[in-house]
Amino acid sequence: MNPLFISNIYEERRNKLSASFSHGIALFLSNNESPANYPANTYRYRQDSNFLYFFGLSIPNIVGVIDFERNRSLLFGDDYEIDDIIWMGNQPKLMNLAVEIKVDEVRPYKELASFIKNKPVHFTPPYRSENRIELARLLNRSIDELSPSIELIKKIVSLREIKSYEEIVQLEEACEIGVKMHTIVMKYCKPGITERELYGLAEGIALGMGNGTSFPIILSQNGQTLHNHEHNLILEKGRLLVMDAGAENVMNYCSDYTRTLPVSGTFTKQQKEIYEIVYQANIAAIANCKPGIQNIENHKIAVTVLTEGLQKIGLMKGNMEESVALGAHALFMPHGLGHQIGLDVHDMEDLGENFVGYDDTIKRSEIFGWGALRMAKMLIPGHVITVEPGIYFIPHLIDIWKKEKKFEAFINYDKVETYKNFGGIRIEDDVLITKDGHRVLGTHLPKSVVEIESILKP
Repeated sequence: MNPLFISNIYEERRNKLSASFSHGIALFLSNNESPANYPANTYRYRQDSNFLYFFGLSIPNIVGVIDFERNRSLLFGDDYEIDDIIWMGNQPKLMNLAVEIKVDEVRPYKELASFIKNKPVHFTPPYRSENRIELARLLNRSIDELSPSIELIKKIVSLREIKSYEEIVQLEEACEIGVKMHTIVMKYCKPGITERELYGLAEGIALGMGNGTSFPIILSQNGQTLHNHEHNLILEKGRLLVMDAGAENVMNYCSDYTRTLPVSGTFTKQQKEIYEIVYQANIAAIANCKPGIQNIENHKIAVTVLTEGLQKIGLMKGNMEESVALGAHALFMPHGLGHQIGLDVHDMEDLGENFVGYDDTIKRSEIFGWGALRMAKMLIPGHVITVEPGIYFIPHLIDIWKKEKKFEAFINYDKVETYKNFGGIRIEDDVLITKDGHRVLGTHLPKSVVEIESILKP
């Protein structure tokens, strides 16, 4: 356990949760091992983030319980036996682990069902099939009858979204790994190298310095596909390489950066024009990050900068405010400005995106583009968010909108046609909301045209 994460932290988190409930129990199932292709060959283990937040143990086959009525915490699980120890080596006793995190009691897993019987049970939405099945068994319900506790979800979001000093230290560490991942790719980005080689270099950094990547690396010359996980191409002169990647540190905190690189070492005139628009949108949105501002306003700032820039080079036209309000810009940026980040790269979204990024004061838009914004609500100190505007030329989307004559008053389709082989550009940073404004986390990762070209020039 990291020295910063003394046992009191987990106890305090559980106590804060308990303070909001007068009856019942909260049930937190661990994630179990997941076979890759046969039972003994598993994917890299990753604990459930809510379990990590309240119990801090990164081991499978256990359940954490917070008993609100008696103000106590319990672990249900079984110690490893000799058949496991032969293959895995000596393992700590569950009771010893419980002492480290100040859990009051440890019981065998077989006693869990009887312990929770006839008690009001609060649980979060299960996102793994095996946990859905196990919850249904424990609660003696059908899978379709499982109803996560909205009250528990809202309270967890209110706790986890405000990052403590200790968590910010971990996020900074994850960001430093992320910076190194991108820096190594910048160093080797040149014609002739394969996307797969660059992917391997970046993932090697993440594995060598932490728990690996915080999500599957997006690294592609086909950046018009927003989450492109194919890495089969050889880098070619004149193309752009989009890399969206981050790391998870040993305490499971995540980072998330995106940079777009000219494979030739310098941007073409056309590439530079588009890049500068995205860069200015990134800078403007970050500059406005501060407490008391709804993040939807930062999204509006970003897409307004994009629209203005696209109008200047003739790709868009018409009344800018009306264009932005109606969502005409979404042809070029169909996603939102960003999301929260913490123990998950899209923090807490297993609890429900609308509970994380929205609240009673703001509801999700039904307009294409605007509705894709994951984090819209008021920013407060302790929030950590991504800021990631982009411009993409997605041929299939262009064809559909053009055929439908959608937003013809705002889009110059004839000129857009000449960009259909362009690809895409995205620039992303991780931003902490502070008492007085904001701070971009991690060592500065080059992103201006001058900085990028100075690193990539042959």
